[in-house]
Amino acid sequence: MEPPKDKWNIVLLVFILHGIGTLMPWNMFITAKSYFVEFKLGGGDSNSTGASNYAANFLQYHGFAAQIPNVVFNWLNVFLNLGGDLTTRMAISILVELFIFVVTVLMAMVDSTDWPGAFFWITMVTVVVLNMASAVYQNTIFGMVATFPFRYTGAVILGCNICGLFVSLISIGSNYIFPTIRTAAIYYFITAMVLLLFCYDTFFAIPLNKFFIYNQLSRKTEGNENVKTSDIPYWTIFKTASMQLFNVFLIFFVTLAVFPAVNSDIKASSSDFFIKDPIMYIQITCFLTFNLFAMLGSLTSYWIQWPGPKYLVVPVALRLVFIPLFLFCNYLPLNIDRSLPVLINNDWIYWIIGVLMAYTSGYYSALAMMYAPQTVEQNQQVKAGMFAGAMLISGIFCGILFSFITPYLV
Repeated sequence: MEPPKDKWNIVLLVFILHGIGTLMPWNMFITAKSYFVEFKLGGGDSNSTGASNYAANFLQYHGFAAQIPNVVFNWLNVFLNLGGDLTTRMAISILVELFIFVVTVLMAMVDSTDWPGAFFWITMVTVVVLNMASAVYQNTIFGMVATFPFRYTGAVILGCNICGLFVSLISIGSNYIFPTIRTAAIYYFITAMVLLLFCYDTFFAIPLNKFFIYNQLSRKTEGNENVKTSDIPYWTIFKTASMQLFNVFLIFFVTLAVFPAVNSDIKASSSDFFIKDPIMYIQITCFLTFNLFAMLGSLTSYWIQWPGPKYLVVPVALRLVFIPLFLFCNYLPLNIDRSLPVLINNDWIYWIIGVLMAYTSGYYSALAMMYAPQTVEQNQQVKAGMFAGAMLISGIFCGILFSFITPYLV
């Protein structure tokens, strides 16, 4: 009997939607850097030494608070059934994320000028809880999609990169439409809640799809989900997929070593550059550029898969050159007196480097994530997909840790 088709690509579109949802918490917070750093922690009477330190290192603190629970819960979700079967885990994690975004909106509504330290630590606690839920959500979706045709894994990666572009556009639009930063931030975070509600609603619609049911039954039939944890050959799966898992790790390590911590602290080198506003310069050359071209890179992987699994490691390793290239741009982190010479002082050259870094991040990450489950047997693909998701987050975490020392390298 011929397997059912994905009519109108409904399941593909749902996985793209969930790709957007998995990275929504991360992207919403890092793209709102100006709101947190300049409005909540850098304005009014909050210019004390403590508030200044919080503001200067907000992205690094946020990255640390986000990625430790993200890494821990991603890896735990590989070996333990946190919250039941795959679908239940995803539903619970989305509900937790929705609750945390409600808290974030409430914090945007109140005036925290007199208590920047308390606001900072409340924000960090919400970031920790948000990313615990996000870790389970993200790792589970990569496990679920692993037994579908490989382009469905690419759909999740595409969704992840669309998320960044979507958030950048929402950030720019809300700042133009609404008269105050506070109002813009409130509607900005409400947008995330609306999208997560769409993700949650698909749990009531997608199980009716024959193509989805067929792949779900295939996973259970092959013993991917109901087999005893002690009987799963974790080491064999990890070793077999190790080259692609390394590729996933290194791609995201390089990307997060420079984006957004270094990228967002690169200032315009020339006053004649066509983007005059410093905030818009960062929004466009950093966040919008990265998210647009990372999305285009992952989209390209639908039509072109080159190089193959054997040689993908070569261009992935060559991407390490982006770290010194960004440091030699006009990188001016707060509270640091730069002594390293600025060798790349042309805004257009810096922008081209940013485009290349973003495009290769989206393209090669999509390839590595698609290749990883294909390297193992069919009944091991769910765990290989979950391993790939955990390595993705581990690469992000290590890249963020590296970004802590980049100010001191210059």
